[in-house]
This record gives sequence, structure tokens and C-alpha cells, in this order.
Amino acid sequence: MARLTKNQKAVAGKVEDKTYSVAEASVLIKEISNTNFDPSVDLAVRLNVDPRKANQMVRGVVTLPHGTGKDVKVLALVTPDKEAEALEAGADYVGLDEYLEKIKGGWTDVDVIVTMPSVMGKLGPLGRILGPRGLMPNPKTGTVTMDVAKAVSDVKAGKIDFKVEKNGIVHAAVGKASFDAEKIAGNARELLTTLVKLKPQASKGVYIKSIYMSSTMSQSVQIDTKRFTDQ
Repeated sequence: MARLTKNQKAVAGKVEDKTYSVAEASVLIKEISNTNFDPSVDLAVRLNVDPRKANQMVRGVVTLPHGTGKDVKVLALVTPDKEAEALEAGADYVGLDEYLEKIKGGWTDVDVIVTMPSVMGKLGPLGRILGPRGLMPNPKTGTVTMDVAKAVSDVKAGKIDFKVEKNGIVHAAVGKASFDAEKIAGNARELLTTLVKLKPQASKGVYIKSIYMSSTMSQSVQIDTKRFTDQ
């Protein structure tokens, strides 16, 4: 059996066998995040849904009030008349045909792709590259739109999209361990509130079965599902 290090023992002693409020968990996760880099803080929310059924799929977008803490790289695939507004809004890469060719060659060094309805036809053949990486633009997440500037600025400001995985869990980053605990809690509440609003009518009984908060390489902290909107 592997022996715990001194730091691991100290961390293990801080996490009790109980559920915490979002505020308490946010404070605790900062205390037990012990890495030489600034780790992401993530939520794992298990829902009482069957994602294999279309009427139980949970997918949406949320703008985290305090941002993600991550420098999100945005590619705007737009026609020449939209390039200036995409650049002004903060897109890291702007263009069309040249970037389509780069993607065909395997380039995917971006976090989000924003495009226009008229361009989606050109992206179809790239689905096998973009789909598995979660990069395919989608009207439901606001990344296929004529208002390219707003789409880019929203993503830069902390807008994220999420969807329930096949095992019924939604995973999403809600900040960095360097954030104030209040900011982590604020972002977490925003995500959880949005998930509640998206409850499918076909989901019967307890909708949110469990919530866990963790940071990269840290122990997870269980959040009380009845109190996640506590101030």
C-alpha cells in the first residue's frame, strides 16, 4: 500500500466525511489545492437523467460572473466583411479558407470556434476533427451567429458551454484555485442554478443526485445538493 506524503496526510485531515455548502467547499478547495501551478477548480454534477434519450439530454451555456481564469483562444471563421469586428472583439485568430486548410491538416490549437451560419456548410467535412475535441460551433451555444463580435466577447468574458456525458455527469470548470473563495462560489452557483433551470420534464424524482468540487490533482469535496444556492 502506498504511503501518504506529509502534505497528503495534512490534506486528508481537512476533508471531513460530510457534505458542504458551496461557500464552505470553495474555501476548503483552496486550502487543499497544493500544486506548483494554478489548478482549475471543477464541478462534477451527477444528474438523474438518461442522456441516451433525446428528451433527457441536458446541454446549455452559462456566463460565469467572475470568468474562468483561463486565457481562452478564440478562432473566428468569418467572411472578410466580419473580420474587423471579430478582431476588435478580441478573437485570437480571424479568417476563413486558410484556417479551414490548417484544420484539415490537424491544427486545433484553439479553445472555441465562432462562425456564421453561411460558413457552417464548409465546416461539415471537418466534423471528424472538430467534433471529438468539442470544437464544432453550434447555434445552441451561441457560436454560430451573425453577431460575431458578441459571441467572441461573451466567450472571452467567461461564457462556457456544457452537456451531460453518457454516464449522467456534467463536468465544468468554474475558476482557478487562485480565485477568492467568494468568486469560486459565485461561479459555481451560477452553473448550478443554470442546470436546475434546464431540468428536463422527463426527469422524475431527485434531479441532482450529487455535486463534487475538486481542483486539479486534489481530493474532491462533496456539496450538499439541498443547499447549493446558499448565499
